[in-house]
Amino acid sequence: MKMTHTIKLQLRLLFLIGVCFSGFSQSETNKPNVIVVITDDQGYGDLACHGNPLIKTPAIDAFYEESVRLTDFHVGPTCAPTRAGLLTGRFANRTGVWHTIGGVSILREQEVTIANVFQDNDYETGLFGKWHLGDNYPSRPQDKGFDTAIYHGGGGVGQTPDYWQNDYFDDTYLVNGTPKKFEGYCTDVWFDEAIDFIKTNKNQPFLCWISTNAPHSPLNVPQEYYDIYKDLDIPEDQKKFYGMITNVDANFKKLTKQLKKLKLYDTTILVFMTDNGTAYGYKKLGGQFYGFNAGMTGTKNSEYEGGHRVPFFVSYPNGGISGGKDASELSANIDILPTLASLCGLTVNTPLPIDGKDISQVLTGEETTIGREYIITDSQRVQSPIKWRKSAVMSDKMRLVNGKELYDVSLDPGQQNNLAKEEPEKVAQMRGYYEEWWTSVSSEFNRLPVIKVGSEMENPSIITCHDSHVHDSKIPWNQRFIRQAKKNPVGGHYTIEFEQSGRYQIELSRWPFEASLEINQGFRDSKEASENMDAVPNGRAMNFKSAILKIGAWKQEQPIEQGSKTVVFTGQFTKGLSNVSASMFLENNEEWGAYYIKIQHLKE
Repeated sequence: MKMTHTIKLQLRLLFLIGVCFSGFSQSETNKPNVIVVITDDQGYGDLACHGNPLIKTPAIDAFYEESVRLTDFHVGPTCAPTRAGLLTGRFANRTGVWHTIGGVSILREQEVTIANVFQDNDYETGLFGKWHLGDNYPSRPQDKGFDTAIYHGGGGVGQTPDYWQNDYFDDTYLVNGTPKKFEGYCTDVWFDEAIDFIKTNKNQPFLCWISTNAPHSPLNVPQEYYDIYKDLDIPEDQKKFYGMITNVDANFKKLTKQLKKLKLYDTTILVFMTDNGTAYGYKKLGGQFYGFNAGMTGTKNSEYEGGHRVPFFVSYPNGGISGGKDASELSANIDILPTLASLCGLTVNTPLPIDGKDISQVLTGEETTIGREYIITDSQRVQSPIKWRKSAVMSDKMRLVNGKELYDVSLDPGQQNNLAKEEPEKVAQMRGYYEEWWTSVSSEFNRLPVIKVGSEMENPSIITCHDSHVHDSKIPWNQRFIRQAKKNPVGGHYTIEFEQSGRYQIELSRWPFEASLEINQGFRDSKEASENMDAVPNGRAMNFKSAILKIGAWKQEQPIEQGSKTVVFTGQFTKGLSNVSASMFLENNEEWGAYYIKIQHLKE
């Protein structure tokens, strides 16, 4: 009897749960180390080894020559969903992460990550750089399996949850949740701290996750790296973007040099990949295209090939993964957890179904295919997912885009020739698969991630408008918007859980609490854009007069006194779930959503 798509999908979802991936296991004392380097907003074409004639990436190019390359590897078209799928082995839409802001870039507490798996198997685990899957307990990296976590807030340095006035240079980052000042450029810091972690744990198996915020905007780069591109006939932002990538490359060289010096290179699974299509590496300006996109259509956030097909290079000489070879099997971010578990001989214990497949034998060359029929990616970037929105159903070399357009990317990489009318049966087949997939993932859309407050793990909890659940895309997700007093949409809320009953103090602020600024205070410290740095606006003065806080059925209003830095509320609350919303009112009674909220359990 022929299996239906539904049955086959269910089998794929279930076969990995609680299974020991032992095909490539080493002895308990000789398990391979794992290092994953993932950059932000760097596309497939932003590498010299992929044909870019302008960019300089000699270290990554050298790694390309000695690694196994997945040439048909796909992620989400934006950063947080890619990370959710990569870390859990599950479609991002299942995990509560289908946007980059709005409270739906937070990984649910129940999700099991790669770090959890490696930690459970006696690996030391460390993350350095970008997390972007929740800034509050229980969704911080240290809550999700990382023993050591050195990271910035939000989805990038300088975003609303990040430490005030971070600008990529000499910033304050979080070390397992505690702010610490660092010296140097952000990418240099991530790699230096990762190398220190590797040196400390060189005699035991480790998982090292290096997730750079570069080359994500703001486009701030050391002058010496901008100077490499300053004389090229390309847009200014592209010069800075390329400079940031070349700085990543220099750090990648430093990393591989250290691994070889420590005699760990051959026993380490080393991965280089990126999180979505290019943000600035290919653009049209004045009717002319600049940059390089490997012949693909689409960039970051696109459902077309250039939005989600990215580089994936992996080396593990002692495990037979080396030699500069291509593997053309259709693969995706969700495959990495089961694949790494297999290569390391780990037991994966999770109550949740895993969507990815073990492609380890494709990487070693023992197999050329895993027999995958289809895989799906999409870009939602809305509060509530919409069926067919910016979607791509992929099978071998065929792509069904938005349920309507069909392309053969083996013959038409630029996706210019729509074959939908010529192959209606193929369209119907791929639409049928999507329908079943949507039914499966959409059953979990109503389970919003929960921020726990009053916990011994985090008290106080600082929540920002970056994570407000609101059906409005104009959330001020960056500190530049806070400075400009971009209006926070009204009607947003946060889903919280009081970990314990008792008395709580809740403070509202216009500015990050560490800034210690008056609510209505303005200031002039703007910076003009320079060759290597983006502009910074002044802080706009406001005239907020009152504030309202709602927690479930509880409601309280307070005036905003002249010169006050925060508005303080206190109340008695019972353990359990609740919705929180907060607003500030101007003197004309215009309502604005609050920017920053601090919730603290007052211990008796």
